[in-house]
Amino acid sequence: MNVLVIGSGGVGSAIAGVAARRSFFGNMTLADLDPRRAERAISGLDDGRFAAVALDASSAGAIVDCARAAKADVIVNATDPRFNPQIFAAAFEARCAYLDMALTLSEPDPSAPYERPGVKLGDAQFAEHERWRDAGLLALVGMGVEPGLSDVFARYAADHLFSSISEIGVRDGANLVVEGYAFAPTFSIWTTIEECLNPPLIWERGRGFYTTEPFSEPEIFDFPEGIGPVECVNVEHEEVVLIPRELECERVTFKYGLGDEFIEVLKTLHLLGLDSKQRVRVGDDEVAPRDLVAAVLPDPAGLGERMTGKTCAGTLVTGIDKDGSERSVYLYHVADNEQTMREYGAQAVVWQTAINPVLALELLADGTWKGAGVVGPESFDAAPFLERMTAAGWDYGMSERSTADVA
Repeated sequence: MNVLVIGSGGVGSAIAGVAARRSFFGNMTLADLDPRRAERAISGLDDGRFAAVALDASSAGAIVDCARAAKADVIVNATDPRFNPQIFAAAFEARCAYLDMALTLSEPDPSAPYERPGVKLGDAQFAEHERWRDAGLLALVGMGVEPGLSDVFARYAADHLFSSISEIGVRDGANLVVEGYAFAPTFSIWTTIEECLNPPLIWERGRGFYTTEPFSEPEIFDFPEGIGPVECVNVEHEEVVLIPRELECERVTFKYGLGDEFIEVLKTLHLLGLDSKQRVRVGDDEVAPRDLVAAVLPDPAGLGERMTGKTCAGTLVTGIDKDGSERSVYLYHVADNEQTMREYGAQAVVWQTAINPVLALELLADGTWKGAGVVGPESFDAAPFLERMTAAGWDYGMSERSTADVA
Protein backbone atom coordinates (compact mmCIF):
# COMPACT_ATOMS: atom_id res chain seq x y z
CA MET A 1 0.00 0.00 0.00
CA ASN A 2 1.26 3.45 -0.96
CA VAL A 3 -0.21 6.33 1.03
CA LEU A 4 -0.54 10.04 0.29
CA VAL A 5 -1.09 12.11 3.45
CA ILE A 6 -2.36 15.59 2.64
CA GLY A 7 -1.56 18.02 5.44
CA SER A 8 1.64 17.97 7.49
CA GLY A 9 0.52 19.84 10.57
CA GLY A 10 0.12 18.27 13.99
CA VAL A 11 -1.98 15.26 12.96
CA GLY A 12 -0.25 14.67 9.62
CA SER A 13 3.17 14.75 11.26
CA ALA A 14 2.00 12.43 14.03
CA ILE A 15 0.60 9.98 11.44
CA ALA A 16 4.07 9.78 9.90
CA GLY A 17 5.71 9.25 13.29
CA VAL A 18 3.29 6.48 14.25
CA ALA A 19 3.35 4.80 10.82
CA ALA A 20 7.16 4.72 10.78
CA ARG A 21 6.99 1.97 13.41
CA ARG A 22 4.63 -0.17 11.31
CA SER A 23 5.41 -2.30 8.26
CA PHE A 24 2.08 -2.41 6.36
CA PHE A 25 2.88 0.23 3.71
CA GLY A 26 5.38 0.60 0.91
CA ASN A 27 5.69 4.37 0.62
CA MET A 28 4.11 7.31 2.41
CA THR A 29 4.21 10.79 0.88
CA LEU A 30 3.45 13.81 3.04
CA ALA A 31 2.12 16.80 1.11
CA ASP A 32 1.63 20.35 2.31
CA LEU A 33 1.21 23.84 0.89
CA ASP A 34 4.45 24.63 2.75
CA PRO A 35 6.95 22.01 1.57
CA ARG A 36 9.26 22.88 4.48
CA ARG A 37 6.60 21.72 6.92
CA ALA A 38 6.26 18.42 5.06
CA GLU A 39 10.04 18.00 5.13
CA ARG A 40 10.12 18.70 8.88
CA ALA A 41 7.46 16.06 9.44
CA ILE A 42 9.69 13.31 8.06
CA SER A 43 13.16 14.71 8.76
CA GLY A 44 13.71 12.79 11.99
CA LEU A 45 12.34 9.46 10.83
CA ASP A 46 15.40 8.20 8.95
CA ASP A 47 13.13 6.01 6.85
CA GLY A 48 13.41 5.76 3.08
CA ARG A 49 9.71 4.92 2.76
CA PHE A 50 8.80 8.58 3.37
CA ALA A 51 8.84 11.52 0.97
CA ALA A 52 7.71 15.16 1.18
CA VAL A 53 6.15 17.27 -1.57
CA ALA A 54 4.47 20.63 -2.04
CA LEU A 55 0.74 20.57 -2.73
CA ASP A 56 -2.11 23.08 -2.83
CA ALA A 57 -5.01 21.14 -1.29
CA SER A 58 -7.53 23.63 -2.68
CA SER A 59 -6.88 22.30 -6.20
CA ALA A 60 -8.47 18.94 -7.00
CA GLY A 61 -6.44 18.72 -10.19
CA ALA A 62 -3.18 19.21 -8.33
CA ILE A 63 -4.19 16.51 -5.84
CA VAL A 64 -4.94 14.04 -8.65
CA ASP A 65 -1.52 14.73 -10.21
CA CYS A 66 0.20 14.33 -6.84
CA ALA A 67 -1.60 11.05 -6.10
CA ARG A 68 -0.62 9.62 -9.47
CA ALA A 69 2.99 10.73 -9.08
CA ALA A 70 3.11 9.07 -5.66
CA LYS A 71 1.41 5.92 -7.04
CA ALA A 72 -0.97 6.28 -4.11
CA ASP A 73 -3.47 3.57 -3.29
CA VAL A 74 -5.10 5.66 -0.56
CA ILE A 75 -5.31 9.36 0.24
CA VAL A 76 -5.42 10.39 3.90
CA ASN A 77 -6.96 13.82 4.42
CA ALA A 78 -5.18 15.39 7.41
CA THR A 79 -6.29 18.95 6.65
CA ASP A 80 -9.16 20.86 8.19
CA PRO A 81 -12.58 20.03 6.70
CA ARG A 82 -12.67 23.10 4.44
CA PHE A 83 -10.62 21.05 2.00
CA ASN A 84 -12.73 17.89 2.15
CA PRO A 85 -14.68 18.51 -1.09
CA GLN A 86 -11.57 18.91 -3.22
CA ILE A 87 -9.63 16.02 -1.66
CA PHE A 88 -12.66 13.72 -1.67
CA ALA A 89 -13.34 14.43 -5.35
CA ALA A 90 -9.68 14.06 -6.27
CA ALA A 91 -9.43 10.67 -4.56
CA PHE A 92 -12.33 9.39 -6.67
CA GLU A 93 -10.81 10.83 -9.86
CA ALA A 94 -7.44 9.23 -9.06
CA ARG A 95 -9.18 5.93 -8.17
CA CYS A 96 -7.73 5.97 -4.66
CA ALA A 97 -9.32 4.91 -1.42
CA TYR A 98 -10.01 7.88 0.83
CA LEU A 99 -9.76 8.38 4.59
CA ASP A 100 -10.44 11.50 6.66
CA MET A 101 -10.89 12.46 10.30
CA ALA A 102 -13.67 15.03 9.94
CA LEU A 103 -16.66 15.14 7.60
CA THR A 104 -17.72 17.87 5.17
CA LEU A 105 -19.08 20.93 6.94
CA SER A 106 -22.65 21.58 7.99
CA GLU A 107 -24.87 24.59 7.33
CA PRO A 108 -27.47 25.60 9.95
CA ASP A 109 -31.12 25.73 9.04
CA PRO A 110 -31.69 29.41 8.10
CA SER A 111 -35.07 29.74 9.79
CA ALA A 112 -34.79 27.49 12.86
CA PRO A 113 -31.08 26.83 13.54
CA TYR A 114 -31.63 25.69 17.15
CA GLU A 115 -34.51 23.37 16.36
CA ARG A 116 -33.60 21.42 13.24
CA PRO A 117 -30.48 20.86 11.15
CA GLY A 118 -29.94 22.29 7.70
CA VAL A 119 -27.12 20.59 5.80
CA LYS A 120 -25.63 18.04 8.18
CA LEU A 121 -22.01 17.06 8.63
CA GLY A 122 -21.04 14.64 5.88
CA ASP A 123 -24.19 15.09 3.78
CA ALA A 124 -22.12 15.96 0.72
CA GLN A 125 -19.97 12.85 1.12
CA PHE A 126 -22.79 10.39 1.82
CA ALA A 127 -24.61 11.69 -1.25
CA GLU A 128 -21.76 10.11 -3.25
CA HIS A 129 -22.05 6.67 -1.61
CA GLU A 130 -23.54 4.83 -4.57
CA ARG A 131 -21.02 6.29 -7.00
CA TRP A 132 -18.10 5.17 -4.82
CA ARG A 133 -19.69 1.77 -4.20
CA ASP A 134 -20.36 1.16 -7.88
CA ALA A 135 -16.76 2.09 -8.68
CA GLY A 136 -15.50 -0.39 -6.07
CA LEU A 137 -13.82 2.39 -4.11
CA LEU A 138 -13.86 2.92 -0.36
CA ALA A 139 -14.18 6.28 1.40
CA LEU A 140 -13.74 5.73 5.15
CA VAL A 141 -14.88 8.99 6.71
CA GLY A 142 -14.43 10.15 10.30
CA MET A 143 -11.51 7.83 11.19
CA GLY A 144 -9.69 9.92 13.80
CA VAL A 145 -10.23 9.64 17.53
CA GLU A 146 -13.59 11.48 17.72
CA PRO A 147 -15.07 10.59 15.33
CA GLY A 148 -13.22 7.34 14.75
CA LEU A 149 -12.18 5.46 17.85
CA SER A 150 -15.39 6.61 19.55
CA ASP A 151 -17.37 4.89 16.77
CA VAL A 152 -15.23 1.75 17.07
CA PHE A 153 -16.08 1.65 20.78
CA ALA A 154 -19.78 1.99 19.94
CA ARG A 155 -19.62 -0.88 17.44
CA TYR A 156 -17.74 -3.08 19.92
CA ALA A 157 -20.33 -2.43 22.62
CA ALA A 158 -23.20 -3.20 20.23
CA ASP A 159 -21.60 -6.47 19.09
CA HIS A 160 -20.16 -7.80 22.34
CA LEU A 161 -21.63 -6.10 25.40
CA PHE A 162 -25.31 -5.27 24.81
CA SER A 163 -28.46 -6.90 23.49
CA SER A 164 -30.19 -3.52 23.15
CA ILE A 165 -28.93 0.04 23.53
CA SER A 166 -30.84 3.05 24.80
CA GLU A 167 -28.13 5.69 24.38
CA ILE A 168 -24.68 6.07 22.89
CA GLY A 169 -23.05 9.22 24.23
CA VAL A 170 -19.53 10.25 23.32
CA ARG A 171 -17.82 12.12 26.19
CA ASP A 172 -14.49 13.93 25.81
CA GLY A 173 -12.58 15.56 28.65
CA ALA A 174 -9.05 16.47 29.72
CA ASN A 175 -6.95 18.10 32.41
CA LEU A 176 -4.35 19.48 30.00
CA VAL A 177 -2.59 22.70 30.96
CA VAL A 178 -0.42 24.77 28.60
CA GLU A 179 2.20 26.76 30.48
CA GLY A 180 2.71 30.37 29.45
CA TYR A 181 -0.59 30.92 27.61
CA ALA A 182 -3.84 32.32 28.95
CA PHE A 183 -5.69 30.71 26.01
CA ALA A 184 -4.16 27.99 23.85
CA PRO A 185 -6.40 25.36 22.23
CA THR A 186 -4.74 21.97 21.98
CA PHE A 187 -6.41 21.22 18.64
CA SER A 188 -7.17 23.31 15.56
CA ILE A 189 -8.95 26.48 16.71
CA TRP A 190 -10.60 26.72 13.28
CA THR A 191 -12.23 23.32 13.78
CA THR A 192 -12.92 23.97 17.46
CA ILE A 193 -14.86 27.13 16.63
CA GLU A 194 -16.79 25.27 13.92
CA GLU A 195 -17.95 22.40 16.10
CA CYS A 196 -18.53 24.36 19.32
CA LEU A 197 -20.44 27.38 17.97
CA ASN A 198 -22.58 25.54 15.43
CA PRO A 199 -25.93 24.27 16.74
CA PRO A 200 -25.29 20.92 18.49
CA LEU A 201 -26.85 17.91 16.82
CA ILE A 202 -28.76 15.16 18.66
CA TRP A 203 -30.41 12.05 17.21
CA GLU A 204 -33.36 10.18 18.73
CA ARG A 205 -35.34 7.28 17.34
CA GLY A 206 -38.80 8.48 16.37
CA ARG A 207 -37.72 12.11 16.29
CA GLY A 208 -34.66 11.93 14.09
CA PHE A 209 -32.08 14.71 14.07
CA TYR A 210 -32.65 17.94 15.96
CA THR A 211 -30.51 20.81 17.20
CA THR A 212 -30.17 22.91 20.35
CA GLU A 213 -28.46 26.09 21.48
CA PRO A 214 -24.65 25.81 21.75
CA PHE A 215 -23.31 24.43 25.06
CA SER A 216 -26.69 22.96 26.03
CA GLU A 217 -27.52 20.21 28.57
CA PRO A 218 -24.46 20.57 30.83
CA GLU A 219 -23.55 17.53 32.90
CA ILE A 220 -20.68 16.58 35.19
CA PHE A 221 -18.86 13.54 33.86
CA ASP A 222 -16.19 11.77 35.91
CA PHE A 223 -13.29 10.93 33.58
CA PRO A 224 -10.88 8.10 34.45
CA GLU A 225 -7.16 7.90 35.21
CA GLY A 226 -7.01 10.96 37.42
CA ILE A 227 -8.69 13.47 35.13
CA GLY A 228 -11.75 13.56 37.36
CA PRO A 229 -15.08 15.41 37.12
CA VAL A 230 -15.47 17.80 34.15
CA GLU A 231 -18.55 19.70 33.02
CA CYS A 232 -19.49 18.55 29.51
CA VAL A 233 -21.88 20.25 27.09
CA ASN A 234 -23.45 19.43 23.74
CA VAL A 235 -21.45 20.37 20.66
CA GLU A 236 -21.88 19.48 17.00
CA HIS A 237 -19.97 16.31 16.15
CA GLU A 238 -19.85 13.62 13.49
CA GLU A 239 -20.67 10.62 15.70
CA VAL A 240 -24.27 11.80 15.96
CA VAL A 241 -24.52 11.50 12.18
CA LEU A 242 -22.46 8.33 11.79
CA ILE A 243 -23.58 5.99 14.55
CA PRO A 244 -27.34 5.85 13.76
CA ARG A 245 -26.54 4.88 10.18
CA GLU A 246 -25.24 1.49 11.32
CA LEU A 247 -26.10 0.77 14.96
CA GLU A 248 -29.46 0.18 16.60
CA CYS A 249 -30.04 2.51 19.55
CA GLU A 250 -32.53 5.05 20.85
CA ARG A 251 -30.39 8.18 21.22
CA VAL A 252 -26.95 9.51 20.23
CA THR A 253 -25.20 12.54 21.72
CA PHE A 254 -21.76 14.13 21.86
CA LYS A 255 -20.59 16.22 24.82
CA TYR A 256 -17.28 17.98 25.22
CA GLY A 257 -15.59 19.06 28.44
CA LEU A 258 -14.70 22.65 27.57
CA GLY A 259 -14.70 24.55 30.87
CA ASP A 260 -16.30 27.91 31.65
CA GLU A 261 -13.30 29.99 30.57
CA PHE A 262 -12.98 28.29 27.19
CA ILE A 263 -16.71 28.66 26.56
CA GLU A 264 -16.61 32.36 27.44
CA VAL A 265 -13.75 32.94 24.98
CA LEU A 266 -15.72 31.20 22.23
CA LYS A 267 -18.82 33.25 23.05
CA THR A 268 -16.77 36.44 22.90
CA LEU A 269 -15.29 35.49 19.53
CA HIS A 270 -18.83 34.92 18.26
CA LEU A 271 -20.09 38.20 19.76
CA LEU A 272 -17.33 40.13 17.97
CA GLY A 273 -17.82 38.28 14.69
CA LEU A 274 -14.33 36.79 14.92
CA ASP A 275 -15.67 33.29 14.30
CA SER A 276 -16.81 34.24 10.79
CA LYS A 277 -15.50 32.34 7.76
CA GLN A 278 -16.47 35.19 5.41
CA ARG A 279 -13.64 37.38 4.19
CA VAL A 280 -13.65 41.08 5.10
CA ARG A 281 -11.54 43.85 3.67
CA VAL A 282 -8.70 45.13 5.86
CA GLY A 283 -6.85 47.88 4.03
CA ASP A 284 -5.86 46.42 0.68
CA ASP A 285 -6.30 42.80 1.77
CA GLU A 286 -9.18 40.45 2.48
CA VAL A 287 -9.07 38.05 5.40
CA ALA A 288 -11.54 35.77 7.17
CA PRO A 289 -11.74 36.71 10.87
CA ARG A 290 -11.50 33.06 11.89
CA ASP A 291 -8.31 32.64 9.88
CA LEU A 292 -6.87 35.65 11.68
CA VAL A 293 -7.73 34.16 15.09
CA ALA A 294 -6.06 30.90 14.07
CA ALA A 295 -2.98 32.77 12.86
CA VAL A 296 -2.42 34.72 16.09
CA LEU A 297 -2.91 31.75 18.42
CA PRO A 298 -0.07 29.26 18.97
CA ASP A 299 0.12 26.25 16.65
CA PRO A 300 -1.30 23.31 18.65
CA ALA A 301 1.33 20.98 17.17
CA GLY A 302 4.08 23.02 18.86
CA LEU A 303 2.59 23.12 22.34
CA GLY A 304 3.76 19.71 23.52
CA GLU A 305 6.80 20.91 25.45
CA ARG A 306 4.64 23.37 27.42
CA MET A 307 1.75 20.97 28.00
CA THR A 308 1.05 18.73 30.96
CA GLY A 309 -1.82 16.39 31.75
CA LYS A 310 -4.01 13.83 30.04
CA THR A 311 -6.81 13.77 27.50
CA CYS A 312 -9.61 11.19 27.38
CA ALA A 313 -11.82 10.17 24.47
CA GLY A 314 -14.60 7.69 25.09
CA THR A 315 -18.08 6.37 24.46
CA LEU A 316 -20.71 5.84 27.14
CA VAL A 317 -23.15 3.10 26.18
CA THR A 318 -26.31 2.42 28.18
CA GLY A 319 -28.86 -0.33 27.67
CA ILE A 320 -29.54 -4.01 28.36
CA ASP A 321 -26.58 -6.38 28.45
CA LYS A 322 -26.36 -9.89 27.01
CA ASP A 323 -27.78 -11.34 30.26
CA GLY A 324 -30.83 -9.07 30.29
CA SER A 325 -29.63 -6.66 32.99
CA GLU A 326 -29.39 -2.88 32.82
CA ARG A 327 -25.86 -1.78 32.13
CA SER A 328 -23.87 1.39 31.46
CA VAL A 329 -20.26 1.13 30.25
CA TYR A 330 -17.72 3.80 29.35
CA LEU A 331 -15.13 2.59 26.83
CA TYR A 332 -12.25 5.02 26.62
CA HIS A 333 -8.68 5.81 25.68
CA VAL A 334 -6.44 8.16 27.67
CA ALA A 335 -3.32 9.79 26.27
CA ASP A 336 -0.72 11.21 28.68
CA ASN A 337 1.14 14.14 27.14
CA GLU A 338 4.39 13.33 28.95
CA GLN A 339 4.37 9.83 27.48
CA THR A 340 3.42 10.80 23.92
CA MET A 341 6.06 13.52 23.85
CA ARG A 342 8.71 11.18 25.23
CA GLU A 343 7.93 8.29 22.90
CA TYR A 344 6.75 10.04 19.72
CA GLY A 345 7.60 13.73 20.03
CA ALA A 346 3.91 14.56 19.51
CA GLN A 347 1.54 16.22 21.94
CA ALA A 348 -1.23 14.04 23.33
CA VAL A 349 -4.23 15.35 21.38
CA VAL A 350 -2.70 15.04 17.91
CA TRP A 351 -1.03 11.71 18.72
CA GLN A 352 -4.30 10.27 20.03
CA THR A 353 -5.95 11.33 16.77
CA ALA A 354 -3.17 9.96 14.56
CA ILE A 355 -2.97 6.39 15.85
CA ASN A 356 -6.46 5.61 14.56
CA PRO A 357 -6.05 6.28 10.83
CA VAL A 358 -2.76 4.39 10.95
CA LEU A 359 -4.41 1.30 12.43
CA ALA A 360 -7.31 1.61 9.96
CA LEU A 361 -4.86 1.76 7.05
CA GLU A 362 -3.14 -1.36 8.36
CA LEU A 363 -6.43 -3.25 8.58
CA LEU A 364 -7.32 -2.18 5.04
CA ALA A 365 -3.87 -3.11 3.76
CA ASP A 366 -4.08 -6.71 4.99
CA GLY A 367 -7.74 -7.14 4.06
CA THR A 368 -9.11 -7.43 7.60
CA TRP A 369 -11.30 -4.44 6.82
CA LYS A 370 -12.70 -4.21 3.31
CA GLY A 371 -15.61 -2.55 1.59
CA ALA A 372 -16.79 0.00 -0.95
CA GLY A 373 -18.82 3.17 -0.78
CA VAL A 374 -18.82 6.02 1.73
CA VAL A 375 -18.90 4.58 5.24
CA GLY A 376 -17.88 5.37 8.80
CA PRO A 377 -15.76 3.34 11.26
CA GLU A 378 -18.81 1.71 12.86
CA SER A 379 -19.36 -0.17 9.59
CA PHE A 380 -16.41 -2.46 10.37
CA ASP A 381 -15.69 -5.18 12.93
CA ALA A 382 -14.29 -3.37 15.98
CA ALA A 383 -12.57 -6.34 17.61
CA PRO A 384 -9.46 -6.54 15.37
CA PHE A 385 -8.97 -2.78 15.66
CA LEU A 386 -9.01 -2.90 19.46
CA GLU A 387 -6.80 -6.00 19.48
CA ARG A 388 -4.15 -4.17 17.47
CA MET A 389 -4.42 -1.14 19.72
CA THR A 390 -3.64 -3.33 22.70
CA ALA A 391 -0.82 -5.13 20.87
CA ALA A 392 0.74 -1.76 20.07
CA GLY A 393 0.69 -0.77 23.75
CA TRP A 394 -2.09 1.77 23.27
CA ASP A 395 -4.36 0.23 25.84
CA TYR A 396 -7.99 1.24 26.04
CA GLY A 397 -10.15 1.01 29.16
CA MET A 398 -13.68 0.06 30.10
CA SER A 399 -15.43 1.20 33.28
CA GLU A 400 -18.85 0.28 34.57
CA ARG A 401 -21.11 3.22 35.37
CA SER A 402 -24.25 3.48 37.43
CA THR A 403 -27.34 3.39 35.24
CA ALA A 404 -29.05 5.60 37.82
CA ASP A 405 -26.38 8.27 37.40
CA VAL A 406 -26.63 8.10 33.62
CA ALA A 407 -30.41 8.41 33.69
